[in-house]
Amino acid sequence: MTVFPPAVAPPASAETSTITLRRVHRAASDLRRGVPVLLDTEPPLLLLAAETAGAESLAEFAALGTTPPVVLFAPVRGAAVLRRPADTDADVVAALLPAALANPEALRGLADPTAKQPVTAGMAPVDPPPGAAAAIALAKLGRLLPAVLAVSPKFVPSLADHALISVSPRDVLAYPEMEGAGLRIVASAPVPLVNAPYSRVVAFRAEGSAIEHLAIVIGRPEDAEAPLVRIHSECFTGDLLGSMRCDCGEQLRGAIRRIAEHGTGVVLYLAQEGRGIGLVNKLRAYTLQDQGLDTMDANRVLGWGADERNFLVGANMLLALGITKVRLLTNNPDKIAGLTECGIEVVGREAHAFAPNEVNDKYLATKAVRFRHMLD
Repeated sequence: MTVFPPAVAPPASAETSTITLRRVHRAASDLRRGVPVLLDTEPPLLLLAAETAGAESLAEFAALGTTPPVVLFAPVRGAAVLRRPADTDADVVAALLPAALANPEALRGLADPTAKQPVTAGMAPVDPPPGAAAAIALAKLGRLLPAVLAVSPKFVPSLADHALISVSPRDVLAYPEMEGAGLRIVASAPVPLVNAPYSRVVAFRAEGSAIEHLAIVIGRPEDAEAPLVRIHSECFTGDLLGSMRCDCGEQLRGAIRRIAEHGTGVVLYLAQEGRGIGLVNKLRAYTLQDQGLDTMDANRVLGWGADERNFLVGANMLLALGITKVRLLTNNPDKIAGLTECGIEVVGREAHAFAPNEVNDKYLATKAVRFRHMLD
């Protein structure tokens, strides 16, 4: 879970923050497309995501580099690749990339524990370069596996010929806070629902970002002293397909029904699939769970944190809707703490648990034991 200071208005220079958001968003998008990105460190680093590196981008990457490439890993994944104990104090693990592994298939194997694993002989650990943590964070912003190639580039101005974008580590690391603080309402319309006919959907987006979050507003919660609120992270498999692996669909529909019965409230529908790791990585986590890992360990083995969500997003959505006090429909103590630390007063908690279905029993047990969810 990402926690920030109390929700605040965007910086004084909105134009500057918009340009910064746009630049970081484009850099993350370029990594997703297999395009190298320049990280403006001292000395600079040229980055390429291991997951999306293709033959052409690898050739371009090698031609622009002046040093042997290293691979930057999140600590748990790096420890597994190098076959050594994980350093719980490390932010990033770095290793030299042997020439035999400088191909798309091997790189995907290095990044993805669900893929065919390459032989990693010759991968010697090295000290991470300056900006390594920002490189991993940028891959995560692109919802990629956090494994990134890095080299020192040739004379930086010449990179303009390749139309490569540069971004500062500080801006990358500040991106979640800037995006959360810069959210604005961009559209709103009545959307009568089966269990809540007096509803409207309000769409939020930060300037410079393509990510959109939704609020399902039932009745007039802005007129209530402390309306009932549910923070719900989108779940394609559970919400749309009715997956039995989780309880997300039941939680979403149950929250809408319960708020409508109460008369007024809000469901915040956040674009933070899989506790913030994205749909593709959630499917990879499912593969690891089928091999015996629980939800928390599967995320960590992929290189992600147990919970990567940003509750500043939800806090600022509530403020934009004129809501400062809530009764939170949740079993998760981290949501209470996250909203409180972001400036929303949580005056009460309403339990929101559903019975296991024989498929999600272990998933719910992990929530209770390892994530401390209050399911009793």
